[in-house]
Amino acid sequence: MASASASSSPATGPCRRPITDAVTASPAFAPDSRLVAAVRPSPNHGERQGGARPDALVLHYTGMADGPSALRRLCDPAAEVSSHYLVEEDGAVLQLVPEARRAWHAGREPWAGRHDLNSASIGIEVVNGGHDFGLPPFPEAQVAALEALCRDILQRCGIAPARVLAHSDIAPSRKQDPGERFPWARLAAAGIGLWVPPSLDAAPADALSAEAVVALQSDLARFGYGIAPTGTHDAASRDVVAAFQRRHRPARVDGALDPGTRDTLARLMALRFGAGPEAAPARA
Repeated sequence: MASASASSSPATGPCRRPITDAVTASPAFAPDSRLVAAVRPSPNHGERQGGARPDALVLHYTGMADGPSALRRLCDPAAEVSSHYLVEEDGAVLQLVPEARRAWHAGREPWAGRHDLNSASIGIEVVNGGHDFGLPPFPEAQVAALEALCRDILQRCGIAPARVLAHSDIAPSRKQDPGERFPWARLAAAGIGLWVPPSLDAAPADALSAEAVVALQSDLARFGYGIAPTGTHDAASRDVVAAFQRRHRPARVDGALDPGTRDTLARLMALRFGAGPEAAPARA
């Protein structure tokens, strides 16, 4: 679920228009995507700070019993949470907040050194009970609709695949969504997010030197995670590694700097930044 905080074709959506578009002044608005089945206006939004334009897409699960409960909360002024879109289990896409406005979904934690990601992102909530309800699978109709919506947003807004984020990427100590069963590999095959086949090396984590831990933490920070390269794999560091695993090596999420995690990180660094010293697995 989103974090608390204070109709057009793909070619003419708000990412192609001035942020001050007058459509944001009214509770009723035209959908920004041709894929929207219905608009359900939420009062929970504000101005994008500093005239920021969306350059990131953040994906969430609702973590509630059902879609109607999630929709009520996302539209409840007292809850102070919202997202731009809600994707139902049957694939119906609802728009709650105009893309030109700042929805309240990403919280205050940083990504790639930037705080207030709400001002620079579009948020999508996917109806799913989440970990509190057994982390049910995502239905095919829902995944297909989500894939189409993400592709539409990325195309209209010019968002890079590397800027498609999990809520847990941004808030690793607080959030787990959209969870280990989320179809990241399928989305990446459609150009939505980054993915490499995760290493399934089941060897236990071996002892690493402080220098090796600093190198791994530095790679995670360069990738975007809010982690300081201290050389100590403390609780905060383990939370970040667990978030990385949940997204990129979901079969085993334990926060350990094991060989499989290190290899997966190295190959993702190479995919995103090209081969180089930062792409080499850490040595003890």
